[in-house]
Amino acid sequence: MATFQSLPGFRDFYPDDLARRNHIFRLWRRTATTFGFAEYDAPVLEPLDLYKAKSGEEIEAQLFSFTDKGGREVALRPEMTPTVCRLVGAKANALKRPIKWFSIGEFYRYERMQKGRGRAFFQFNADVFGEPGIEAETELIGLLVQCLCAFGLTEEDYFVRLSDRNLWFYYLGALGLDDARIRAVLGAVDRYEKYGDDAFKGYAEQFGTIDPALKERVLAFLQIRSLAALEAVVAPLQDGRMSARLAEWRKLLGNLTAMGLERFISVDLGVVRGLAYYTGFVFEAFDRKGELRAIAGGGRYDDLVGKLSGTQLPAVGFAIGDMTFALLLEQRGLTPPLVTAADVFCVIGGEGERPAALGAIQSLRAAGFRVEYPFKELAFGKQFKAASEAGAKLAIIFGGDELARGVVKIRDMSDRSEREVAQAEVVDAVRDALGG
Repeated sequence: MATFQSLPGFRDFYPDDLARRNHIFRLWRRTATTFGFAEYDAPVLEPLDLYKAKSGEEIEAQLFSFTDKGGREVALRPEMTPTVCRLVGAKANALKRPIKWFSIGEFYRYERMQKGRGRAFFQFNADVFGEPGIEAETELIGLLVQCLCAFGLTEEDYFVRLSDRNLWFYYLGALGLDDARIRAVLGAVDRYEKYGDDAFKGYAEQFGTIDPALKERVLAFLQIRSLAALEAVVAPLQDGRMSARLAEWRKLLGNLTAMGLERFISVDLGVVRGLAYYTGFVFEAFDRKGELRAIAGGGRYDDLVGKLSGTQLPAVGFAIGDMTFALLLEQRGLTPPLVTAADVFCVIGGEGERPAALGAIQSLRAAGFRVEYPFKELAFGKQFKAASEAGAKLAIIFGGDELARGVVKIRDMSDRSEREVAQAEVVDAVRDALGG
């Protein structure tokens, strides 16, 4: 007989797995709410054109795309940013600014599977629309840090690498490169950490071998790791745009320091983010040990809403992937034990007592208590064993003699003490015993 398994790169979530996933989602959702973000959702299937030339060549090559039964070219969403831009752009004039939204959803990319990455994965996404200043970056980096710290992670576990695509454009422009060459260099910078000198092959295919002197300056710039080092490189160029940009850097880092977050932040010009739509500050979170791929990433993308909707609206956003994040929690011993114990286990004397027990069970469940009971008639000893295995705090005993007197017994499973209560008062008695 044929057996079936999930497709490569897709995951099954058995109850314990789903409980762990829901724990992560619950803390992300709670954290975003404390920052004043509103939750939204959207379809997983979108028009293919939404992603073409919007998400970048790498993601476009990874799309799960097809022609639907209506003859439309469609794709499963590989990321949320184009979708949220579509949503915001459609109602931009009616939305109070700044627009602070978040979502938790599943995404799909047909790529090579590796540690921390599958072909179907979940992401927490948060975006701020309508704020052109670095206040949006401040808010989002603060949210990102708290989304990780909420699980017990500290600055010893992860850090946020902060960079700036605008500054790269200004710097490379000052060195005489046109827009096409700048983008090719940034493509090489994005891949350099992984591929080394081979990252410049794309540039060479377009424009020939990169000038050694230019390459040396590019590599020196991407290795900058402090604001002081950045200022030292920029100052001799006497470029007004870069000077103004450094003022923005000082303001952003000052804000993060005022929030007590400087210990999480690392200036790192080696980060440029590969997606085509980023326009300003960009950032990525990594584990300190360097054993995992990026935990989170994001940045400013001021032009994308306008390209998708015709309404110009500045924007900053980031995403945290669930797979790498769950690996980090596991490595740090921060995956909590997930207890799914029953509040109450009903011990039923026999079939004659079952109707009374079923009525009480339904009332207790309607009152919000987790209640279990044996589907079939069992000896008392086996039922109490089942109550212990279920982790029940209380056992309610429906015995024939007690029911004849209109009462039931409630046993505290921690100390085995028992007391009788009237049948009509079972819900109140359980509420009092459990503090509910």
